[in-house]
Formats: sequence, structure tokens, C-alpha cells
Amino acid sequence: MSENTLGTTGAGHGTASSRQPVLEVKDLCVDFGVDKEWVPAAIDLNYHVNAGEVLAIVGESGSGKSASSMALLGLLPSNSRVRGEVKLNGKSLLGMNTANLRSVRGNDVAVIFQEPMTALNPVYTVGFQIMETLRLHNPISPSQAEKRALEMLELVELPDPAKAFRSYPHQLSGGQRQRAMIAQSLSCDPKLLIADEPTTALDVTVQAEILDLMRNLRTKLNSAIVLITHDMGVVADLSDRIAVMRHGRIVETGSSRDIFNAPQHPYTQQLLAAVPKLGAGSDQDEAVDISASVAAATHIELDVVDHEELEIREREVLAGLEIAEQQAAEADARPVVLELKNVAIEYPKQGRVPAFRAVEGADLTVHQGQVVGLVGESGSGKTTIGRAAVGLLPVAEGQLIVNGRDISNLKPTSKELYEVRRQIGMVFQDPSSSLNPRLPIGESIGEPMYLAGVAKGAALQKRIEVLLDQVELPRNYRNRYPHELSGGQKQRVGIARALSLEPKLMVADEPTSALDVSVQAKVLELFQQLQREMGFASLFVTHDLAVIDVLADHIVVMRHGAIVEQGPRDEVLRRPKDLYTQRLMAAVPVPDPDEQRERRELRAKLLADAEAS
Repeated sequence: MSENTLGTTGAGHGTASSRQPVLEVKDLCVDFGVDKEWVPAAIDLNYHVNAGEVLAIVGESGSGKSASSMALLGLLPSNSRVRGEVKLNGKSLLGMNTANLRSVRGNDVAVIFQEPMTALNPVYTVGFQIMETLRLHNPISPSQAEKRALEMLELVELPDPAKAFRSYPHQLSGGQRQRAMIAQSLSCDPKLLIADEPTTALDVTVQAEILDLMRNLRTKLNSAIVLITHDMGVVADLSDRIAVMRHGRIVETGSSRDIFNAPQHPYTQQLLAAVPKLGAGSDQDEAVDISASVAAATHIELDVVDHEELEIREREVLAGLEIAEQQAAEADARPVVLELKNVAIEYPKQGRVPAFRAVEGADLTVHQGQVVGLVGESGSGKTTIGRAAVGLLPVAEGQLIVNGRDISNLKPTSKELYEVRRQIGMVFQDPSSSLNPRLPIGESIGEPMYLAGVAKGAALQKRIEVLLDQVELPRNYRNRYPHELSGGQKQRVGIARALSLEPKLMVADEPTSALDVSVQAKVLELFQQLQREMGFASLFVTHDLAVIDVLADHIVVMRHGAIVEQGPRDEVLRRPKDLYTQRLMAAVPVPDPDEQRERRELRAKLLADAEAS
């Protein structure tokens, strides 16, 4: 397989050679002018996409996948330079004048962006924006545009198209906004659709719905799709062929099945190995077959799994539960570090906005040396519990006990709460916004110890060096500022800062969601290592079940402010009791096309059963 020429066979749509390519890219180079020098972003790219086919361009941040795709439509800033040849249905795009290129955008080529809230205009209704696109490219009346816009909103399966038509972007959920943007993108029947990280900001169940939608639309419209992503589970779910990019070059190409089953390039192998896979656990854990677990728990028969194999898997589930019960008994014998007893948390009234109860009746226990994973979708209340555990939110009802001290009724300025907080570390989701940009990282790490009076002078400097060693950063980085570090390095600084006062409890709020997959794997490995060495208890908040599977001893599942299920990791994964947990597990994409097909079938049957009941 050549490094720069895509294979000719799609995964499920016949041979590419039997059809004329919709998009052809030859020797595409993209450079940016920086400090009077040309810095390459994409180098000698060659690929094509056929009608009804999905080409996934994968790679980590900075690999050039988005820059090269935006170059096709002239959407790069003025300091860019684009060379090579790009043809859309035989017509060259790079030589087009601005007026012709503007007519191509939206009409022949559409883009689905990563964040619909910034892509949609907040001051216009969704319906107006779709109508505007239609009337810009077609000579139709307002009433015809309105009818077509409603048809598009129905096509993308919005529950109430008429209501969505009248709504402003902020009045829709994340998944609904993404559907509305897809409706706008597809309104002129484009021949090519460029989807730039279309599911990255979405919850796992919403992501599964958007992937189903894109798969159905691909079949209905027969459009060519270029999918830009770093999520290998999404790639396995949707793509026919894959191009892997690194440092601006395509390093490997081929069919989806070839890339996942037999990757040739070391970088592709490294990328796939770094993806956390739900059910695989950590090195010490026994693997769990998620599809079999959910199928056994719900008595669903999968067409792609024979009955004899399902029986074998179910026996493995029962054996795994015995081990899980033993591990749970060992954890219960250790001292309790964090305990919630029938806790309710609400955000206080602000002006005319009434008080909002975000969490109700929560019972949760974290023992010494234990990692408890708190999972759920956006708005489930998991981050609210994490913030309350460090005293940042008041408790409306119940008891919240940290290290044996009830902080439910403590005032934010009380000395008792200050003492409790000294024993808690917190790692935030976005390291860039949680670190002071004006302080060198050495000062950021040392600041908590200096303010707490733990160390000063030479002793403080020595402690900073030890912490840098622990998070595997060079000691000379102490004089660097946050903007001089990568995302993974900044998150390591955040972990070092959280560990500076040797906490008994660590609250980690989505600490890896903003990181590339290989960086995420390194940060998770570091977190595991430090937790084993230092023995702190941890409440790990995330929406990613695969991450929890790697880290957690105990899993707590939240929905709509309530804990719907909790138990030892193996018990929850091997025999999920709550319907929501089952749906959550079935929605997690897996980086394997065959397994993903099985998972997709399972999710469809779960949803069908839920609708029937």
C-alpha cells in the first residue's frame, strides 16, 4: 500500500474504479506564512472520494487534516498558500475566482463544523438561516424556501421540525443544533459533504444518533463525504476508506477493514493502540464483552452472534461478577474519604431565574485508594457533585462528608472548610484556562504550597522539582509559561498542582476530554501510576465510559440529576441493570468495524424495545 495513494476498494459500496470520483486531490500542499517563512501544514496529499462513499481523514491536532480540507474551498486565512490540483466533478477549484467559488460553497460542497453554536448565527432563527442558504443558491420564493427548510428539518429527524424552524440556536440542545446545521448544509443537495469533527462536542448517545443520521443520509442522497476526526470509534462506525495523517503527510491509506485489522505504519498502530476501548479495562483487569453483557442483561438476541457463543460469554459474565464482589468487599474495608448521604444540590435563584435543583437524593461513597468513576451525559449533574465535593457549591439537603467532616452546612469563608480543602486536589477539564497565563509553571505548581505555608524558599523549589519529576516533565520546564506547552503537558502541570498538598481526595473533572487520543492515553497512564504510588482516593468525572473502564474500581451512572446505577466496575459493565446504563454502553463506538456493527445492531434493538414498552 503506497503512502500517498488511496486504495480503490470501499468497505461496503462496490469498487471505486467503477465510478467517477466526485473529488480528486493531487499533490495538494498548504503553507502558512509565519515570521516571513512558509511553514508547511499539508504536504503532497493525494486522494479521491466517490459518490456514496465516506473517506475518513484521521490524525491528531496539528496533523493538517482540517487545514487541507478548508483549503479545498478557499476558507483559509490570507497568510496561507495553496498549491496542487483539486477537482470537483472534473472542474478545478483552486483556479476559480471568488464569485464562482462562493457559488460552489453550499451548493456543490457543504461543510458540517465541529461546534454548531459558533457556526450558526445566534440572532436568527434556524428556519431563517436554512431559507437564506436556499434562496442564495436557488431562484425560489420565500414560501418555497420555507417548505423546503421544513422538509430538511424533517429529513434530519428533528422531533418537532416546525418548532425547530421557529427556534433560535440557543433554544436547541447540542444534538438538535448539530442536526439543524446538517439540515442547512444539505439543503442544496451538495455533491460533496465535508464533516469536520461533527460529533466531538456531543454526548455519546447523541453522537450515536448523529452517526446513524449521517449513515442514512449518505444512502439517501448518495453524496461523497470527507469525515475529519481523531475519534477512531467514529471512523469504524461510518467510513469506507481511511487516510491517516501525521505532520502534514498521509502516512497510510486503505479500506476501513484493512486499516483496523492490519495497520502497516507504526503511527497508525500507535494511534489504534492508544484508543481506550470499553470492556478492555486496564492491564490488571479481565476484558469484558460489552455487546454480550448488554444482550444478556436485556435478553436481546444478536443476529451476528450465535447462541452457543452467547452462552459461553454469559458464563464468563457470572465468573467475572464473583471477582467483582470480592474486590468490592476489599474496598469497603478501607476508610471512607468522601461520602454523600441523600444529597440534594441546587443552584440559587438569580434575579428572575428561579433556583434550579441539579442533583437529588445522591448516595455515594469513595474509600481510601479507590477510584470512583462518575459518568453521565451533559446536564446529568456529575460535575455539580464534583464541585460540591470541594466546597464550591452549597448542599441543599443531606450530608456531604469529606475525610470525616460534614461540610454540608459550612460557610464558604469558614476556617473548617479551608482546612478540608487543603486535603482535596482538583484537576480541571481545560488546562489552558485553569493555569494563570502570567505565571511560569513552576510558580503555578508551587503557589498552593506557598499560600498554605507548607514550604518556602529552597524547600519549596525542591518540592516543585519533585512534582515535575512525578508528572514526568523536565525540571527546566519550570520557567516556561503555559502557552509554551502542549495540551498534554499543561494537563500534567494541572495534575502536579493538584498533588502539591498531598491530598487525600482527588476530584478530576473531565481531565482528558480536550486531549488527542495518544496524549490522553499517556495522561491516563500517569494518573493511574500516581494514584497507585500515592494512594489517594479519586472521584473521576467524565462522559467517556471507556476512560472510566481503564481507571475506575467503582462506577456511578447519573441521569437527570439522579444516580440510576452504581457498583463495582465489572458488575456494572458485565450486568448493567438500568435501561439507561445499557443504552449508554451500547452507544459507545468501538474502534473495530465488525464489533461496531454488532454494537449498532444492539443499540437499535434496545431503542426499539424502549419504544415498544
